[in-house]
Amino acid sequence: MHSQSKHNIKTNRDGSILIEYHPIDTGVHEVNLNYNDQQLEGTPIRCIVDSIGNGYVTAFGSGLNYGSSGKDSIFTIVGGGNDLSINIDGPSKAEITKKDIGSGATEYKFLPMSPGEYLVNIKAKGKHIHGSPFSCKVSGEGRKRCQLSLTATSDVALGDGKDIDLANAKGILKMPSGNSEACLLKKNPDGRLFIASFQPKTKGQYIIDVTQEGHGVKGSPFKLDVTDSNVSTASQVKASGAVSEGKANTWNEVFLDISNAGYGSLGVSVEGPHRSDLDCKSEKPRMYKLSYKPHEPGIYLLNIRFGDEHITGSPFMVSVGGEPSGRVRETVVKNIGEVQPVYKDTPCEFQLKIPGTDPLDMEATLTAPSGKSELCEISDLPEALYDIRFKPWEEGVHTVSLKHKGLHISGSPFQYTVGSMPAGGTHKVEIGGTGLEKGEVHQKNEFNIYTREAGPGALSVSVEGPSKAKLDVVDRGHGYTTVSYVVEKPGEYGIHVKYNDVHVPDSPTMVYVVPDSADAKKVTIHGLRDRGLEVDKPATFHLNMNGARGNLHAHLNTPSGSEEDIFIQELDRDMYAVRFVPKENGIYYVHIKLNEAHIPGSPFPMLVGQLGADPALVIAKGEGLEKGTTGKACKFIVVTTNAGHGTLNVIIQGPSRTAIICTELDEGYEFTYTPMAPGDYLINIKYCNVTIAGCPTKASVTGAGKPSEITETSGLSVETVEKKPGAVKTKRFMGDANKIMTKGNGLKKGFINRTNTFTIETKDAGQAMLTLGLMSPSGNPVEELTYKKTRPTIYTVNYRCREKGEYQMIIRWGNEDVPGSPFNITVS
Repeated sequence: MHSQSKHNIKTNRDGSILIEYHPIDTGVHEVNLNYNDQQLEGTPIRCIVDSIGNGYVTAFGSGLNYGSSGKDSIFTIVGGGNDLSINIDGPSKAEITKKDIGSGATEYKFLPMSPGEYLVNIKAKGKHIHGSPFSCKVSGEGRKRCQLSLTATSDVALGDGKDIDLANAKGILKMPSGNSEACLLKKNPDGRLFIASFQPKTKGQYIIDVTQEGHGVKGSPFKLDVTDSNVSTASQVKASGAVSEGKANTWNEVFLDISNAGYGSLGVSVEGPHRSDLDCKSEKPRMYKLSYKPHEPGIYLLNIRFGDEHITGSPFMVSVGGEPSGRVRETVVKNIGEVQPVYKDTPCEFQLKIPGTDPLDMEATLTAPSGKSELCEISDLPEALYDIRFKPWEEGVHTVSLKHKGLHISGSPFQYTVGSMPAGGTHKVEIGGTGLEKGEVHQKNEFNIYTREAGPGALSVSVEGPSKAKLDVVDRGHGYTTVSYVVEKPGEYGIHVKYNDVHVPDSPTMVYVVPDSADAKKVTIHGLRDRGLEVDKPATFHLNMNGARGNLHAHLNTPSGSEEDIFIQELDRDMYAVRFVPKENGIYYVHIKLNEAHIPGSPFPMLVGQLGADPALVIAKGEGLEKGTTGKACKFIVVTTNAGHGTLNVIIQGPSRTAIICTELDEGYEFTYTPMAPGDYLINIKYCNVTIAGCPTKASVTGAGKPSEITETSGLSVETVEKKPGAVKTKRFMGDANKIMTKGNGLKKGFINRTNTFTIETKDAGQAMLTLGLMSPSGNPVEELTYKKTRPTIYTVNYRCREKGEYQMIIRWGNEDVPGSPFNITVS
């Protein structure tokens, strides 16, 4: 609604409300409705307001702006009466139906059957109302959608502290209006603290109060002064490039300039009759190059939003030409029956395909709900098939771990319920295997599908790419299915796995299938140490080409999930050295390719440091994993007892962003999130970059609120500490060393064989440990250094020196030096 429009809200006796507003300008108005500071579903309402002389005719609704072929487009008109005429011009004839919805309003529907631009002509007394004809951009049938979100454009640094632990940290954002809400905190790679998804709608001072265990962190509260130029303003985003025409199977570029648009996250989606690939890179600060590649010709809608609002011209209708891709899709559908439940002391068995492994290095473990673990019986069968058997001794949700050389294989660990089966759902289907990561022509590329916990349903497996795939989908019973595909041509293939016509987690996935790798198979590796490596110390091994020729390339995946290139140096004919320096503890995966084909054994797992964590021992529980209400805190607990220490990641995807707060408990960590819109939220939990058993979970959220047009992603990452059964959490104290004051001549000058004195005042510095150290000119600690509390916030420090020279005094409050530390003291 226009900032100067007069409006009035009246309460009716039947529980409804009446809203009256009197616009002072013609044109597009947006009516935003909020209840308890939460935006109501269906708002803002867009209204086209004309002058009084035209008979009070107003039109609004999404059907005036965009739609999808084969689906009703709906809009509403208020006023006009019998003097109103409506017709629609477009690529296909569109029949119009109307329905009187009371209060002088009429709802209109039309069904566009072809993609393209439809002009909605609305006339009163023979004249177009304001805004008519309206341009409704209709995408192709099927409406397949891809999206990406750039939240970095809405991240703002808070101070310069780098030692804040997000465990037990909480952020509250206070807006200029006086309203407060929880905010999402994150740390960038160098450890600095940021507020994420900061999208101010009004100017003024915003205050962010960050606390840890109830105490303000260093520098809190943080103040952000937002001027007119910082307010999130989608209309100030400038887009140029391929916004009206594009080519199939070619990267089409759109340049986005957000330099004058303030703070806000950038969201992009492409929808149309076929899938598209999306990429976005920063060309320079606040300048982005958006690239999209539709797979086939057709009419597509390009949606670009900034700060949750469409930029000017969005959605853009793009006519995509070019030649069809010639991609071929092969699909196999299997009906998966209901798995019979098993009970304790009953033998259990299932089979999986795990190519590229040595049976002697395979290990299977069953972990019961009580935490007790036992090895399973594992047997190798022909064609890389393994048979796993065990007899559970408890009822409840168990965890099965499959490891090769002590490391989890793709898809491990996973749940195995003993007793009554859970409700299930598509999100409970798991997929894993090398065939989802790499492939080779004329060879069987294999992966596994685990549907046991999902219940009965229709399993659909599709492979789409440059050549037709020979697909073999085998239901091996007990909720386990193996898939193999063979293709004739190299290139990029899409693997689509659906359950009850819905994509399962991690589907679709793209696999690059390489040509015949006869040369790559000749390469051998020597001197590879996959254990005992240390941080900041080079890891080196050698490659023997054995006569193979071609382009050699290597890269690695770090434990934190990033990808880095590796240095390769030729030592002699047919002999190369591979070297990298690990910067963090965990499991690295080293990929070595010749002519784009993996050499035997690639990617190679390499463990840096000790294997101090096991994701199979991590479990999640709590109501917040299953349901919630908008505007109310939802909670769940991640139990890490006996799982060691590592990086714990929580990712929540749904119709709204949500602040995530982590609190440390004796048994693990409690996570709290507050959804702002109704819908389904997928919650994924990873430990040391491995998805824990049973994730993702789906929380069904009810209540008021407006869902986002794209799927929003929120995440939090914390470094855990080792938890043992019965152990009590170590109490943490938060202090601000900058608030410490030191006084006294003893900090500047001292005398030998005499007591030298100074004071330390800790008022307003919070709670922390006080650490002092005094080093003599010879490099040894002094013989006598003491401090005593003489007043509630004042400590007196005494020291005696035995030799003349320059001394160095270090004073720390918590882990930080106080102002002036280290002090140089001259002793005479």
